[in-house]
Formats: sequence, C-alpha cells, structure tokens
Amino acid sequence: MDFPQQLEACVKQANQALSRFIAPLPFQNTPVVETMQYGALLGGKRLRPFLVYATGHMFGVSTNTLDAPAAAVECIHAYSLIHDDLPAMDDDDLRRGLPTCHVKFGEANAILAGDALQTLAFSILSDANMPEVSDRDRISMISELASASGIAGMCGGQALDLDAEGKTRTSGRA
Repeated sequence: MDFPQQLEACVKQANQALSRFIAPLPFQNTPVVETMQYGALLGGKRLRPFLVYATGHMFGVSTNTLDAPAAAVECIHAYSLIHDDLPAMDDDDLRRGLPTCHVKFGEANAILAGDALQTLAFSILSDANMPEVSDRDRISMISELASASGIAGMCGGQALDLDAEGKTRTSGRA
C-alpha cells in the first residue's frame, strides 16, 4: 500500500474510532454534542492519528488497541482548533472551507464542545479497552498528553501567540 492509500485508510479508521467514542456520550442530539461531532469529525488529514497507528504498528500493537490513543490525540487536536477559532483567540469564521464551530453553533457551544473533547481524550485513555497496554503505560500516555496539551505545551504556545498579537492585555473588570 502506498502512502496516500495508507493515509486514506487511517482517516477512515480514525473517524470510525472517534465516532465510536463519541456515540455513547450523554446528551446526544444536543447542540453541544453536535458541535463536538462537527469539530472532531468534519474533515482533516488525520496526520496525528496516522503517526499513532504507524508508530504502534512498528512495535506490533494492534489497530484496535491503537484506536484509543489515536482518537484521544485527535480529540485534543479538535478541541485546540475549536478554541483557536474563537473570537477571543484568532476569530476565524472558516476552517477547511466551512463555518467554524462558534459561527455554526454559537460561542458557548463551541467553548463547551472544546472543553468536552479535551476531557474526552483523557477519559478515552483512562477507560478504553487496551489489553496490550499496561496500567503503567496507560498512565504514561495520560501524563504525556496532559503535558503536551497544557501550559508547558500547546496552551503555553497559544498564550505566547496571543501575547505577541497584544490580545492578553486587558483592563479587567472591577
């Protein structure tokens, strides 16, 4: 299988995994869960899940076991994009040629959906059936994802970006 075929297979696998983890959530058919689905499942190259699958396969880990970390990484990525598009951040109206979550579903639903996707990522890693993964490795994955997405990683980078754009200085409210 050549690279484009591998990537296409990964997109399909990752989307199926994401759908499986979102489907049992409470409040289906509400704006918040619809926003989560829209933000997580609509488009994207799925390069992060591809790297999870490719690396795992190099070490002999099954695709079924890799679905959880691939979905978790993609949940974090989707949450970061939803929040990045918000008016307080980059204020983007389009992503991948379509309305951003806050434009389509409202700012409050976008914030809640991003927050829910972030916490879903950690729930997936802590609760998913991964028989090939030891508890120690599971905790390590959770810790790495928290570090990479927190103030020492992605959030810190976003804060630097906002500061460089002069968006972090406010007069505050009394």
